[in-house]
Amino acid sequence: MCSATNSICDVPGIKVGHAQNEAGKTGCTVILPRDGAVGGIDIRGSAPGTREVETLKPVRLVPKINGLLLTGGSAFGLEASSGVQQFLEEAGIGYPIADTTVPIVPAAVIFDLREGDATIRPDKAMGREAATNASTARPAEGRVGAGRGATVGKLFGYEYRMKGGVGTCSTRFADVWVGALVVVNAFGNVVDPRTGRTIAGARDPKTGDFLDLEAGLREQRIHTYGVPNNTTLGVVATNAELTKEQAIKVAQMAQDGLSRAIRPAHTPFDGDAVFCLSVGDRAVDLVALGDVAAHLLAEAIVRAVKIANRIERDGP
Repeated sequence: MCSATNSICDVPGIKVGHAQNEAGKTGCTVILPRDGAVGGIDIRGSAPGTREVETLKPVRLVPKINGLLLTGGSAFGLEASSGVQQFLEEAGIGYPIADTTVPIVPAAVIFDLREGDATIRPDKAMGREAATNASTARPAEGRVGAGRGATVGKLFGYEYRMKGGVGTCSTRFADVWVGALVVVNAFGNVVDPRTGRTIAGARDPKTGDFLDLEAGLREQRIHTYGVPNNTTLGVVATNAELTKEQAIKVAQMAQDGLSRAIRPAHTPFDGDAVFCLSVGDRAVDLVALGDVAAHLLAEAIVRAVKIANRIERDGP
């Protein structure tokens, strides 16, 4: 699938910004919809870290969100959403209440505290920086933003890991744009669905060969090292017109993309979550949209680890 920039920013009105700290090997990524977005979320992992996701439910008052934060730093990183709110408030963007506006910024985290200085986490200043950096230009991929300290393939222990990161792609069908962005920080391995070949994951640090994942699982040799250190976060954006219920359904279907490219996905040690953002008024078949979203998320996952690990890849 290809497009103008092959990124989530091909969806009209979507901006993306990154910010990161090299000493902490952590960062955050902000998605800003120009006129707000109807949103939905589907959480499949057992260890999610989130903020303001209740606003995405159909029965909640607020109809649209004003921004979305994906961040490292585990639960500490949720502080960065305050910086995004500050940026939006100063621009007069948010839900109007009395004499002010309250920016609605859902957020979700990954655990990356083992990669760098664990005392350095995304904070209010970093969230504001990422929001300030947001643009419609093609976002950087790999070890940037919320993917700066992301890793994959930790089933046998942390020392067997490879790099995770950020990936994005997009396509257009039936006069509708659909884009995806993902932060890959998975417990499992990453497989290219087109070939069935493992491209990143647990591998022998001496030989570089991938370890036998299926055998390890069946022989109970997995290593959880005490705490949930994983989570893959996905975002699907479209200029199709969706209700909250429909956005949730697309997010649910898009989770198939994680299962196709990450093995195993949605484990007790992951906090996997997928968001769907609707920013337009185009009519679309919901089943087709969900199917395209799943394909895009799988493609974005593959891109993320290939770029992070400098594996030969096709396309821009």
